[in-house]
Amino acid sequence: MNALTLRRAIPGPAGDIECAIDEPASVAGGGSAARGMALVCHPHPLHGGTMDNKVVQTVARAAVQAGWRAVRFNFRGVGASAGSWDAGRGEVDDAQAVLQALRQPGEPLVIAGFSFGAHVAASLDARLGADDRALHRVLIGPAVQSFPLPAVPADTLVVHGEADEVVPLAAVMDWARPQVLPVVVVPATGHFFHGQLPLLKRLVHGALR
Repeated sequence: MNALTLRRAIPGPAGDIECAIDEPASVAGGGSAARGMALVCHPHPLHGGTMDNKVVQTVARAAVQAGWRAVRFNFRGVGASAGSWDAGRGEVDDAQAVLQALRQPGEPLVIAGFSFGAHVAASLDARLGADDRALHRVLIGPAVQSFPLPAVPADTLVVHGEADEVVPLAAVMDWARPQVLPVVVVPATGHFFHGQLPLLKRLVHGALR
């Protein structure tokens, strides 16, 4: 994401997992500690999704500017991460392995994801015990048609493009409606938020600061 991004590998259930870690400026400058860890999950590996996806990087930048340590990672079979696609099951295991390796005991947590990554993020949060669950959840363009998302807490930030050509807004509303879960709709915007990444960044930053 920038010259100060720390890249490292951690052991995962299918082999090494490639990670990228960005600290807020206060930490990088030797000042106060980060507010916690923000784990950001990338979109579908079989459709070009990586931890360097521009939406993923936008969410990570927003978290860093809000004072969180942002952790991105490549799912199994992507980039330098070992293994191969596991239809969403093993990918949740990958996310959990990264969380266990890089989260400090008792550290506040943000779990975020874009598209397929939103499925992983929500599924991982649902796995965690009450004392370990995220303080904030951010789901961008959740792929509710292809991958089932569990119900999420009422304060989850869900952002979707009105003109999303991959996941229709109507499908997201069908998922959100039984939960009475608000969805932030960005007008005239597609799945990848072309031209609206600054707005997306402001929305995420506002939720996490």
